[in-house]
Amino acid sequence: MAAWHTIRMAWQAGALVALAAVFAPLHAAERSIDKQVEVKATLDEAWAAWTTREGITSFFAPDAQIEPWVGGAFHIHIDPGAERGMKGADDMRFMALQPKKMLSFDWNAPPSLPQARQQRTFVVVRFEPVDATHTRVSLHHTGWGDGGEWDKAYAYFDRAWGNVLANLQKRFESGPVDWTTWLQQLKQRREAASAPK
Repeated sequence: MAAWHTIRMAWQAGALVALAAVFAPLHAAERSIDKQVEVKATLDEAWAAWTTREGITSFFAPDAQIEPWVGGAFHIHIDPGAERGMKGADDMRFMALQPKKMLSFDWNAPPSLPQARQQRTFVVVRFEPVDATHTRVSLHHTGWGDGGEWDKAYAYFDRAWGNVLANLQKRFESGPVDWTTWLQQLKQRREAASAPK
């Protein structure tokens, strides 16, 4: 009887372990944003688009400070005329660079989400040559919290990264983004916000 009880307990423990193995990935799966685009650019051109000021301002934002080394600046100024800390990704840093293969940087939420903005998420961008004149660029954004502003930030960047990669694609098809209208609109918003009421 003791042997039967031992076998039964072992079977139940084994079944629990098997169930845990099946469901663990569901619990452990971390929320992420994954986007990919193929651009009409050589690997060198695609890499330079993400690792130089000239490259970033050609598709991502009107101004930037880019220092392509580990710990170097990856400051993306969506609104260059805003006060310090409100320009966009003001104080971001490169976390890793594998030349012409992968780069990563920390990232924050937009100023409209101040609680989430105090935290950091992480973005990994990978580069893969398709042929001599085309490169696949893949983006993976992770490190999300749950609920409240985190959910809003996730939804915001799920849309925003699609737009950024579409701009990257357009940059190599029809030329750099002209930020003139964007900058005028931002200036008008700032003036309207600071006008006496």
